[in-house]
Amino acid sequence: MMKTYSPKPAELTHDWYIIDAQDYTLGRLATLVATYILGKHKVTYSAHLDCGDNIVVINAAKVGITGNKLEDKKYYHHSSYPGGIKEVSLGDLMARNPAVAIEKAVAGMLPKNRLHDDRLRRLKVYVDGEHPHAGQNPKPLGETK
Repeated sequence: MMKTYSPKPAELTHDWYIIDAQDYTLGRLATLVATYILGKHKVTYSAHLDCGDNIVVINAAKVGITGNKLEDKKYYHHSSYPGGIKEVSLGDLMARNPAVAIEKAVAGMLPKNRLHDDRLRRLKVYVDGEHPHAGQNPKPLGETK
C-alpha cells in the first residue's frame, strides 16, 4: 500500500521569480502571483505548509486596467471612529502608489489563515523596472500576452 507523501518544513524551498506587470491586467497578474505564492504549481504542495515561492513584480505602474475600474472600483477602510469610513478609487490609488493596488489584489486571493501574512511577505512589488533582488537570481515567470 502506498502512503501519501507529506513534505517536512525543512525540505521546503522558496525559489525566486520575477514578473513584468506591463504584460498583464491587474486580475490576471494577481491570480498568477497568488498561485506561485501559495505553491500550488509544485508537486509537493501542502495546504498546511508555507511551500510557495518569492515573487518580484516590476513595472507596477504599467499594469493594465480594463473597463471603468479606475473610477468605479473603490477600496474602503475604517478608522474605528464614528463616521470614520474612508474610500479611495483604484485610479487615485494607482496615481499615489501602484504597488499597493497589486498587493491588495494578491492579498484578496490568498486564504485568510495563519499563513496569510507570511505568504504576503514573500511578494515584492516595485513601481519601475529596478529592484534590489538581483543577488537572488530570480527566474522569469509567465508568458508574454
